[in-house]
Amino acid sequence: MVSSLDRRATFAAYAVFLALVALAPLVLDGFWLNRLAKYLVYGMLGVAIAMCWGYAGILNLGQGLFFGIGAYMLAMSLKMASPASLQHGGSGPVPDFMLSNAEPGAKIDLCCINPLAFVWSPFRHQSFGILMGVVLPVAVAFLLGTVVFRKRIAGVFVSIVTLALVLLVRLLLVDAQPLTNGFNGLSDLAWLRFGGFEFDPYGLATYYLIAAVLALVLVGSRLLLATRAGLILRATSGDPQRARYLGFDVAHYQIFFFSLSAGIAALAGMLYVVVAEFASPTFLDLAFSITMVVWAAVGGRGSLLGACLGAILINMLESTASETQSLVEAWRVIVGLAFVLVVLYLPKGIGGWAHDMLARWGRTGRAAE
Repeated sequence: MVSSLDRRATFAAYAVFLALVALAPLVLDGFWLNRLAKYLVYGMLGVAIAMCWGYAGILNLGQGLFFGIGAYMLAMSLKMASPASLQHGGSGPVPDFMLSNAEPGAKIDLCCINPLAFVWSPFRHQSFGILMGVVLPVAVAFLLGTVVFRKRIAGVFVSIVTLALVLLVRLLLVDAQPLTNGFNGLSDLAWLRFGGFEFDPYGLATYYLIAAVLALVLVGSRLLLATRAGLILRATSGDPQRARYLGFDVAHYQIFFFSLSAGIAALAGMLYVVVAEFASPTFLDLAFSITMVVWAAVGGRGSLLGACLGAILINMLESTASETQSLVEAWRVIVGLAFVLVVLYLPKGIGGWAHDMLARWGRTGRAAE
C-alpha cells in the first residue's frame, strides 16, 4: 500500500511541478521569463547531479566541465552567425575578437589571423555546433569513465580526478586567449535559429523550449531509473563488490550513467547560452561545480525532482538576497546558513524528507485500517 501511495504521490508531484512551469508565462513578463528559464536550466543540472551522485554513487566535482563544453560548442556557432563576425573575406566569417587582434590591413582570413583558427570554420553551421555540444562532452565522459571505472577507481578518488580535469580544461581555455578569447568568453552572440524562426532569449518560445527539454529530461530520467538498468545501478551503488559477485558488469553501468549525466549537463549548457547569450570560463570554475552538488544535497540527491527543485529554489534565494539592498553583503551567508540547516536537520534533503513523511503517512493509514 505504501508503495502504491508513493507512486501516486510521485506522479502527482511531477504533474504539479510541470503544470506550474507550463503556466508560469501567464503571470510573468519577458524579463522574469528569461530569469525563470535560467533557473530551469539549473534544474537540469540538479537532475544530472542526482543521477550521477544520488543513484550511481559517483560524486562528480567536475560537472561544470560538461556544462561548459556544451555551452562553448553552441556559443561558437552563434558567434560565427552574429553580425559582428559576418565580415567576409578569405575564408568567410571570422570571430570579431580575432579581427580586433589582427594586424591593421591584414587579410580577413582565419588562417592568416590565427594558424589554429581553422577549428572555427565548421561552426559556421549551427547544426555542427549543436551536434558537437552533445557529442563532445559525452565522448569525454565516456573516455574518462572507461579509464576510471574499468580500473575500479572509486570514492573520493573519482572526485579528485574530475576536479583536476575541470581545472585543467579551464586553464587551457583561458590560456588560449587568441583562439577562445580567454577570460572574456564569447558574447555578442546571434539568436538560435531553426529554419526561419529565431528564439528570442526573452520570448515565450525560448521559455517553452527550455521547459519542454526539462520535462523530457525529468520524465525520461525517471523512467530510465525505473528500468532494470536503473535497479542494477542502485545495487552497484550500494555494494559494487556484491554486484560483481552476482555477475553484473559494474563498470558498464557506471560508464553509461556517468556519460548520460554528462550529456544532460551539456544540454543544459547549450540552453543556458540560448537564454543568457554568452559563454564564459566561469562555467568551468570549481566553485560552480561544487555549487551544483550543494543544490542536489539541499533538494535531495536521492530524488530527481528534489534535486531539480533544490537547484531552482537556491538560485531564486540567491538572486533575491543579492538584489535586496539590506542583504547585498550577507546573501552568501544566508545561502550558506540555509545549506547547513538542511544538512543538519534534513540529511536526505527536501525530497528525502517529503518521501519519509509520505511513508509515515502510509504506515499510519495502514495501521488505522
